[in-house]
Amino acid sequence: MLRAIRGATTVSMDEPKEIRVAVDELLKEICRRNDLREEQIVCILFSNTSDIHSFYPAKAAREAGFSMSPLFSSLEPDIEGALPFCIRVMLFAETDSSVKHVYLRGAEILRKDLKRFSIALDGPSGSGKSTIAKRLAQSFGILYLDTGAMYRACALKAQKSHISDFTEDAIQPLMDQLNLEIAYQDGMQHTYLDGIDVSEDIRRPEVSMAASRISALACVRKKMVEMQRKIAAEQSCVLDGRDIGSFVLPQAEFKFFMTASVDVRARRRYDELSAKGFKVDFGALRREIEERDHNDATREFSPLRRAEDAEFIDTSSMTIEDVVAYIRRKIQEKV
Repeated sequence: MLRAIRGATTVSMDEPKEIRVAVDELLKEICRRNDLREEQIVCILFSNTSDIHSFYPAKAAREAGFSMSPLFSSLEPDIEGALPFCIRVMLFAETDSSVKHVYLRGAEILRKDLKRFSIALDGPSGSGKSTIAKRLAQSFGILYLDTGAMYRACALKAQKSHISDFTEDAIQPLMDQLNLEIAYQDGMQHTYLDGIDVSEDIRRPEVSMAASRISALACVRKKMVEMQRKIAAEQSCVLDGRDIGSFVLPQAEFKFFMTASVDVRARRRYDELSAKGFKVDFGALRREIEERDHNDATREFSPLRRAEDAEFIDTSSMTIEDVVAYIRRKIQEKV
């Protein structure tokens, strides 16, 4: 019976030697896992991303000893968010056994059904975590969990309950009866508080400041962490926050700590709020960010800090595309 076996692998750079090694490794692993002999292979079709052009994968296969079957290589079109330096293969073989598809190196991340993983992005306010997390989730086809929205919802709940003194005694009853749900509709996260979609309300500046204060409470963080860990345990996801890698998901496969200068972060936040129609004062906004930095770094329970095994990234002079490409490359290298 003719069966198709899929596979993919990655290289760290467009270099003939790396391509030869990666292709040899991929094809031999496909044969090993599927108990194939070369005479069973009918043909091998390769495709590769456009950043690979120094050496044909099909030629690498021939040099690896696969000389009995037809070989073909093609170049994939440029697709935004595609895994870089990726080589894919479709191998047709005569076999009666069920097939085992093979994804090696950075390409393992293409198969969410074969491997579950978590990406933790930490850093202070305005460092670009949420934007980057959304891009990464979209490019990898996995869940993005906006943890900041969850804390903002807690702050909004306190405001609606006319509580301004954020103490454990005052907030604990709210956490005990909190009705908070996260839903994904049309590729976007929606936050529901007491059955009402508050996705826009929680982005108001006054809610942002209240979220920084309420998130310092142990009762709030324990409740949110419990929810976040449950979600992350069920599927591959990207989480961003202040303590994801250090506390929420200390076992996350990939950890990054993002930051930027206070002025850069204030400017980003100013532009974001202005675009949404909010009237904000840059100086006041800068002071608020400094205050949030202080609150987040000095809170007693799970303060903002970089996990020891987190990759440090200063995004001050980087574009969104630069940061996404950098993180994707680092993930690829570690897989």
